[in-house]
Amino acid sequence: MKLKSNKLYKIASLLAMGVTSLLHAEEYPTAEVNTTGLAVTDDTVTVGQLHSITGTMAISETGSVEAERLAIEQINAMGGVLGRQIKVIQEDGASDWPTFAEKSKKLIIQDKVACVFGCWTSASRKAVLPIFEKENNMLYYPTFYEGLEDSKNVIYTGQEATQQIIYGLDWAYETLGTRTFYLIGSDYIWPRTSMKIARNHIERVLKAKDPKCKVVGEEYYPLGHTNFRSLINKVKLKKPDLMFTAVVGGSNVAWYKQLTSAGVTSDKYNMLTISTTEDEVLGIGGENCEGFYSSMKYFQSIDTEDNKAFVKAFKERWGEDSVVGDVTQAAYLGPWLWKKTVEKAGSFDIDKIAAASSGIEFSNAPEGYVRIHDTNHHLWSKSKIGKFLKNGQFEIVSTSDELIEPNPYPEGYQ
Repeated sequence: MKLKSNKLYKIASLLAMGVTSLLHAEEYPTAEVNTTGLAVTDDTVTVGQLHSITGTMAISETGSVEAERLAIEQINAMGGVLGRQIKVIQEDGASDWPTFAEKSKKLIIQDKVACVFGCWTSASRKAVLPIFEKENNMLYYPTFYEGLEDSKNVIYTGQEATQQIIYGLDWAYETLGTRTFYLIGSDYIWPRTSMKIARNHIERVLKAKDPKCKVVGEEYYPLGHTNFRSLINKVKLKKPDLMFTAVVGGSNVAWYKQLTSAGVTSDKYNMLTISTTEDEVLGIGGENCEGFYSSMKYFQSIDTEDNKAFVKAFKERWGEDSVVGDVTQAAYLGPWLWKKTVEKAGSFDIDKIAAASSGIEFSNAPEGYVRIHDTNHHLWSKSKIGKFLKNGQFEIVSTSDELIEPNPYPEGYQ
């Protein structure tokens, strides 16, 4: 991770992120802004970073690491947080949930970090959540997920089910004319719970609109699984109107390539994924995804000045060939939302940050305006559908008219 350009630190790019004021440490004495023994000095504040940089999830989580580092470097370049430079202690969850738990304990108890930016899978988040709640620290979690959770100790910067799953299924019903669905996912908490929500919506809501709506198949495979030929044969036999998928990590490469080899391409089948972004397409190859669809809140191709500035800075930092996917962008939001919250609270103390989080806005976010919900620590965001292009990017074919209120406990889906 070699720094490629000093252009990253131009104040102009920082102003593009909506940051216009500098705060000085002497205005915020350490004894007043750090009353609970966190790693905060007169000059620095230490945070944790906890993602998989090895194992099957590295293909997805590397972008989160890079985006969080970019945000932290930009924040430091304009004076830091309450006048303090941010230092980072990075740990590797290694695509292993017990390791995530162990490393979170180390960051919180031993290193006394002021917060942690981390996790990707719901399994890793569930593994660390009891530790964050018991030890009272704050996790900024960037991944779209199944919902059915809210915690004082987590800020959820990705989408929950109503903003991604339900929006995507409704779009497929209305736009693609989908009536039969084949549900496919990796075998852990997020895909199984997401597909439970999807099945509920199909059989309860969509079926009420058209009795032909039904689930014709449902399959799960272990993380790291690479042989999908039997599944593909089942799909060809059932001929669903839509494959609704949540395959994650390195398995994506085998999944899409084997679909192409078997002739299951977008000219014959529709697929809507809730897990594949530009980050994964780097390994998959755009030619193996072309014409399928993805339900996200962010695509690199968003045509706004704020997003162009972000993508430019990201490529200058991590290389011209790098790409930005949904979770990568959501990870980028974490350090900025934390900074805004700390400065609103005038403190690094976790309880004060939790209380100050309500209503925190990021009007110049790359995805567009976002705001932390007043009660559930999720983000108000717009939902989008993107169509895979051969070059690895997406054509945005649908955007919600309004910000969608996050509702991690939608009535009738639990």
